[in-house]
Amino acid sequence: VFNDRYVLADPALATDTDYSGIEAVIAHEYFHNWTGNRITCRDWFQLCLKEGLTVFRDQQFTSDMRSAPVKRIVDVLELRARQFREDAGPLSHPVRPESFVEINNFYTATIYEKGAELIGMLHTLVGAEGYKKALDLYFARHDGDAATIEDWLQVFEDATGRDLTQFKRWYAQAGTPRVTVTEDHDGATYRLTLRQHTPPTPGQDQKDPVVIPITLGLLAADGSEDVPSFTFELNEEEATLSFAHDGTRWSPLLLAENTPAGGSDAAPKPVPSLLRGFSAPVVLDFRQSAEERAVLLAHDTDPFNRWEAARSLSKEALLSLIEHGTPPSTNYLDGIEAILADDALDPAFRALAIGLPSQDDLAQALFEEGKTPDPDAIYEASETLANIRAKRLESVAAKLFAAMEVPGPYTPDAEPAGRRALGNAMLALLSRVDDGARAKAQFDTATNMTQSLAALSALIRIGQGNAALARFYESWRHERLVIDKWFGMQAIHAPKSEAVEIVKSLTQHPDFDKTTHNRLRALIGANEGNTAGFHRADGAGYQFLADLLIKLDAVNPQTTARMTSAFSTWKRYDADRQGMIRDALSRIAAVPTLSRDTGEMVSRLLQ
Repeated sequence: VFNDRYVLADPALATDTDYSGIEAVIAHEYFHNWTGNRITCRDWFQLCLKEGLTVFRDQQFTSDMRSAPVKRIVDVLELRARQFREDAGPLSHPVRPESFVEINNFYTATIYEKGAELIGMLHTLVGAEGYKKALDLYFARHDGDAATIEDWLQVFEDATGRDLTQFKRWYAQAGTPRVTVTEDHDGATYRLTLRQHTPPTPGQDQKDPVVIPITLGLLAADGSEDVPSFTFELNEEEATLSFAHDGTRWSPLLLAENTPAGGSDAAPKPVPSLLRGFSAPVVLDFRQSAEERAVLLAHDTDPFNRWEAARSLSKEALLSLIEHGTPPSTNYLDGIEAILADDALDPAFRALAIGLPSQDDLAQALFEEGKTPDPDAIYEASETLANIRAKRLESVAAKLFAAMEVPGPYTPDAEPAGRRALGNAMLALLSRVDDGARAKAQFDTATNMTQSLAALSALIRIGQGNAALARFYESWRHERLVIDKWFGMQAIHAPKSEAVEIVKSLTQHPDFDKTTHNRLRALIGANEGNTAGFHRADGAGYQFLADLLIKLDAVNPQTTARMTSAFSTWKRYDADRQGMIRDALSRIAAVPTLSRDTGEMVSRLLQ
């Protein structure tokens, strides 16, 4: 463990997120004792063997310590934000890369997060008992060895009798598979046809079908579950799942060839719940109606897919605002309100379920539809929808904000942390309609860092953060990890028109030091996360980052190389922005003393 932010915590200084991060990182490094140390890697090409496996183990640990559904949602958000983005751009590479210039450049989301997803799929394919049997055999057989992916897969074959020849393609093929789903309803017969396709990636134009475990169930129109969760293995380019209705409920037919002709008695079409638990790291392309997604939001027995339905409806509302200026439907707002009002749901889950998709996520969605995303339009739509929701949800948000107060001394345990998460989500909503009154009061009275930062964040977002920022700085100026947060919050919430200038001015602050990794990541990483500010039409964001990276490379080439990934989505945007990003990358590439780390990354981006 080489970063003090993942070791040290003080109740007065650390947030709930800090505590859960420390818990996960310490667990991860501890688990490396077996998966990484006692059994290590034969060579650097096997890096995903120890990192993907150990990430999966720490994910399981956090799921047990806290909330398994919330942990799964958070992990998928991270996967989509970082790894899917990596897979879709010039930095795409297989989980087990075939070559590298600097191995430092392959400590990536693909190695870690996608590597963990492959372990998770194995767990799904062989079951919990088979997975434990295989892991026990792995430890018994290879303790003291330097192992390979082949060794890892062999123990699963030996322990379970499963042939994993095709599954191995996941380690060799880059890119995120897309699973397109179409449905056919004919009387008492219902069919789902699934097709898989992985787009070309650098150096890999042709892709073979992989094994994709699709966990699914069927709901009736009233929300009751007809077909409980089961896992279908899609291992061809196309396959059809068939279901028959017996007059009472739907039942799966295992083979498409056994599909009966359309029944004489028409049964209502079921509502499919697909990719439950996000059972595979794929993009699901399924044009499901808003009405059906509302049923899933209200009734699905799978928490992940309830969250996914809410997120999908939010994204649809945002895209409609961006493209047509159409306000969100009443059904969507009713669904979000119902989630908030459901006290049977975990507060941490509710806080996640009402979250809006990121601006980067929306840009990618538009790009995948063959459209050119406009960062300014995305920003305006996000603000518009946030304001509409705040007005509609004011009453329920006010009640929840009061109800989620946590009495007594601060503890970072899962239950009070979840209550604070929901309460602070309500605070963010209410700040848009009460002129920040509650946020100011919480900032003045906060007894822990989670509450203080939530109030500060809400005030910055509505343009009333200056006084609180100054007070916060004076209170915590001698605490490095806290001031990292102070830097980052100003960058991520800066108005799009002022973001570059604000971040530039912060780089001149006496407490900014580009040689300090945490401080640099806090400010510059947050700057990239301010999508509309970074992608400003005049290119100032690109020029600023290129200037900074050129200076930084001589001091810290590894961090510089990783920060070039901010440019990885450049082909999404309009010709003017593409040209400015290309010029920025070319300027970095032209530096005579450029490090191998940064040189490799810039070269791949330009290709």
